[in-house]
Amino acid sequence: MSQGPHCARNSAFYNKVEITQRQEIMAQDDSKTTHFGFETVAESDKAGLVQGVFNSVASKYDVMNDVMSAGIHRIWKDAMMDWLAPRAGQRLLDVAGGTGDISFRFLKRAGHGHATVLDLTEPMLIEGRKRAEADSMADSLDWVVGDAMALPFADNSFDVYTISFGIRNVTRPQEALNEAFRVLRPGGRLMVLEFSQLPNPMMQKAYDLYSFNVIPRMGKLIANDSESYQYLVESIRNFPDQETFLAMIQKAGFGNAKYRNMTMGVAALHSGWKL
Repeated sequence: MSQGPHCARNSAFYNKVEITQRQEIMAQDDSKTTHFGFETVAESDKAGLVQGVFNSVASKYDVMNDVMSAGIHRIWKDAMMDWLAPRAGQRLLDVAGGTGDISFRFLKRAGHGHATVLDLTEPMLIEGRKRAEADSMADSLDWVVGDAMALPFADNSFDVYTISFGIRNVTRPQEALNEAFRVLRPGGRLMVLEFSQLPNPMMQKAYDLYSFNVIPRMGKLIANDSESYQYLVESIRNFPDQETFLAMIQKAGFGNAKYRNMTMGVAALHSGWKL
């Protein structure tokens, strides 16, 4: 049966309404903004900008970690493993795992197990595969390009989820925490190591002076890239303080959530459980 003129007009009208609604949704998405360092950018642009930073610094990333933390990041990562206490046979997902530092430590402590290193930036993973530990642990390692906000893994897949100095670069950190909860098995552990805020204003000011004046210059000297390191220090200042981030972990569903300050709060180590 053919449609009459009235039905055809109604169909055309509803099609126009549907198209308009889709356009409005797209416009709303485009209007959402977030921080990229001290800049305000569209949410849809941040991942590409972050990729640009880490594409640029990948080959010097491990050296610059030493510069940014005065070498103390190694002590913080060891403290992370001490609190985590990896056990044999556990499966780790190391998000924003970069060059594999956390995964290598985890596998050494566990004795045997499996680690998946996931990073948004492939050049970081390529640098990780070049490290001697990657060869010796090849059978226990996977390297995956992926997004922390949309992990390419099934629910309840991992015993441990770690993210170190990476969650502040995620466009929507709450979504990354929600994804962490999803892919962890019941009884699984979340651990986040991130630069944080010092509780003492004078100490914070002194650290800011070091961060903003020394780190970009060292980035220029070592990696020939001051702008990327300017972004990294700005991103540290924009990241939530310890209590605010703890509340975000709890909002994602994690229980027994706690944090420990590292070096008086220059960094903080957060822990939570999927109970």
